[in-house]
Amino acid sequence: MKNRTRGILATQSGVKAETIRYYEKIDLMPEPARTQGGHRLYEDMHLQRLRFIRRSRDLGFTLDEIRELLSLVDGQQVSCNKVQHIAEAHIKDVREKIADLRKIERTLRDMSSQCSGKNIPDCPIIEILQHC
Repeated sequence: MKNRTRGILATQSGVKAETIRYYEKIDLMPEPARTQGGHRLYEDMHLQRLRFIRRSRDLGFTLDEIRELLSLVDGQQVSCNKVQHIAEAHIKDVREKIADLRKIERTLRDMSSQCSGKNIPDCPIIEILQHC
């Protein structure tokens, strides 16, 4: 389907219209054609690109990483080696975040175990948070 409105593009891609507008503003999405009245008309390539961005975001890629991937696609210089390098760097970041989340979980579990859970004014969790 050609000549979609932003609303139709949003529905078909699963990306909110405001997010599409933002992606256009930061140049992740190419400028669509416009009608005589100035209304944006999105084509299949916009939908395909938006789905690529959405799937990349779902996997936790940053906007800069997505921009880098798209630059390879746009320049028709896709190289599995280059893409793998970007993915491996992202995997490293994900592993670091997982390790950080595990530390947070342990800390919260330790704090929670110090709490009696009773309806009393002295709460060890509040004490710990106030004195960190």
